[in-house]
Amino acid sequence: MNKLPRKSKKATISASNDGTLLDNQDLEENPATATITVTSVEVRELTKDEQSDRLHLERQVEKAFYLAGKALVELRDRKLYRSTHKTFEDYCRERFGFERRYPYRLMESTVVVDNLMKMCPNRTQNDSGADTSTPDSSEGQVLPINEYQLRPLIPLEPEVQIEAWKQAVEQAGGKVPSGRIVKDVVQRIIERTKIPNTYQIGEVCQIVALDNPELRGKGGCWGIVSHVGEFSCTVRTWDGEYTVSLQHLKPFNYLPAECEQMRQVCDRIERIYSDLLEETVKNLLQSLGKLNRPYLTAVEEKLLGLIEREYGVTD
Repeated sequence: MNKLPRKSKKATISASNDGTLLDNQDLEENPATATITVTSVEVRELTKDEQSDRLHLERQVEKAFYLAGKALVELRDRKLYRSTHKTFEDYCRERFGFERRYPYRLMESTVVVDNLMKMCPNRTQNDSGADTSTPDSSEGQVLPINEYQLRPLIPLEPEVQIEAWKQAVEQAGGKVPSGRIVKDVVQRIIERTKIPNTYQIGEVCQIVALDNPELRGKGGCWGIVSHVGEFSCTVRTWDGEYTVSLQHLKPFNYLPAECEQMRQVCDRIERIYSDLLEETVKNLLQSLGKLNRPYLTAVEEKLLGLIEREYGVTD
């Protein structure tokens, strides 16, 4: 049997404590006398110009989501997408690859940032009195650097947003807090204030999904309150029931008769809806499930009636 070749030992040269060079054999016989030589690399300090460039670029990164939100607001309000797209949502998805909710999060976050900037002692305004400042921590104020950090603040009142952000910054040791820290602070404020649950069974409300992954795809849907808890409600929508915390609900303040109308619409859609339906039918029913008015138009009523007759679910 052929023997495997012995692995050759790499010769090394090192130095003993007294500076004498040691060959490989000496190291094997007395390894304790060996030392490891580390070559130091000099790191040059940044010049004043480099420091200025770094600060400028860091601020651009911090402002990115804010400037994007401001730009989206103008694109939407002026309908600058109208030459190529029918809706703002289609434009954002095809032009920027944004999912339906994301551009609205960016736009909502700019409102929160503008509110937080009221804490700044120095702000600039244009001739019309509008605030033209952008997020900048150079004045000693810690401001958010992405919209995720602001999502928990969006449903709060402006003064509560400022309070919550200050607490989150303190908890983060004076640095920019993570989205998780902000969310925890907001949750404690909500629990502390013990917002009373004023919803009533049969009331119509809207689901505000925000950053809740369990409500993905349900943002903007209306539903009928079927159970009222201390900090949440069970809401029946066109495709099932969901237990939703109070901060993820928005009341429509419909009259009792209007609530009854929407309950009947919910019952009708619920009897029809199924994942096995044709895509066009599903899309129509889903659009009815996001109405922000307490009635169907004449066309919507005819279409819903046609679908009911087609699938044999009429009373």
